[in-house]
Amino acid sequence: MTLAPYTTLRLGGPAAGFVEVDSAEETVAAVAAADRAGEPVLVLGGGSNLVIADGGFPGTVVHISSRGVERLSGSPVRLRVQAGEDWDAFVARCVGEGLSGVECLSGIPGRAGATPIQNVGAYGQEVSQTITEVRALDRTTGRTVVLDAAACRFGYRSSRFKGRDRFVVLDVVFELERSELSQPIRYAELARTLDVPLGERVPVQEARAAVLKLRAGKGMVLDAGDPDTRSAGSFFTNPLLDAAQLAELERRVADRLGPGAAFPRYPEPDGRAKVSAAWLIDRAGFAKGYGSGPARISSKHTLALTNPGAGSTADLLALAREVRDGVRAAFGVELVNEPVMVGVAL
Repeated sequence: MTLAPYTTLRLGGPAAGFVEVDSAEETVAAVAAADRAGEPVLVLGGGSNLVIADGGFPGTVVHISSRGVERLSGSPVRLRVQAGEDWDAFVARCVGEGLSGVECLSGIPGRAGATPIQNVGAYGQEVSQTITEVRALDRTTGRTVVLDAAACRFGYRSSRFKGRDRFVVLDVVFELERSELSQPIRYAELARTLDVPLGERVPVQEARAAVLKLRAGKGMVLDAGDPDTRSAGSFFTNPLLDAAQLAELERRVADRLGPGAAFPRYPEPDGRAKVSAAWLIDRAGFAKGYGSGPARISSKHTLALTNPGAGSTADLLALAREVRDGVRAAFGVELVNEPVMVGVAL
C-alpha cells in the first residue's frame, strides 16, 4: 500500500502493512496487535502534517477513520469528537450550530484526533483553548486513559503527544461557548480583513468566511486543481527567541538590511518573543515560488513547501534544508520543521 495518496503532500513510499479502523475499539485492537507482534506502528489520519520517506514505512499503518460527534450532558456545551472526524467539517458544524471557540481554525485539513498532538492553531486560536480532555490508548500499559488539558502539556505547536509513540488519540472533548459571536479577534490580519479592531467579536459565520478567504489566498485550503495546496501547511514553526537571541537577530538584520530595518515580533508571556518564520525566509532570499527542482516554495505563502508535480520526499527535504541553512546563515536563527517526519530527518 503506497502512502502518498494518503498525504496532502502526495509523498511517501509503501507500508509493510495497512489497517483501516472505523472506531476507537478497532483502533485499540489494531495497535495492540501490532505491538504484540513487535511491529512498528504509524497512526495516520488525514496525512496533512506528515513527511513520509520515499522508502515508506516498515511496519503497520493504522489509518484512523472513526467518525462521530456526541454532545455531552450538562452545561457549558461539550462535544466528544472521534479521532477520525474531519476537522473542518466539525468546525463548520459548530459554526452552523452557533457555537464559538474553533471558528478561526476553519479550513485546516486533517482529522480531529491530530489536533491535540500539534496543538493546532491559526489566526489567534489554538485547540488548547477549548480542549478539556483527550481519551487515548496508553501503549505502555495497553489501557485507555483520559487526560485533562493540564495533563496534555500544551505549548506552542506542541503537546505531550508530539514526537512520542506512547499515546494514540481516540477522541477529544471540546468545550465551546453557545454564542452567535466569535471569540475576540486576536490576529491583526484577520481583524483587518473583517475591518474590526483587535478584541472585537463578530458573527461566527463571518469569522469562518474570513479565515477561509485568507487561507485560500495562501494556498492553505485543499484544492485538487491548485498545486500550491500540495503541501503540509506551514513547514516551519515561528521561532521563539529569548532576549540574547533577539539582540543577535537585531544586529544581523541591521547588517543585512540596513540600520532602520525592523522585523515582526510578538511578545510571549514567558518573556520571549515569537518571530515570523515567513519574514526570515523571505529576507534570507527565498521568495514565493522559489525552487530549482521539483519541490518549490508555494507561490502564495512563503512558509509552505509544495510538491506541485512528480517530486519526491528527498526533493522536498533538499529544499527544506536549503531554506533552513540559508536562514541560519543570514540571521543566526534555527528554523524547526512543523510536520512530523516519518523515516526521515531534516
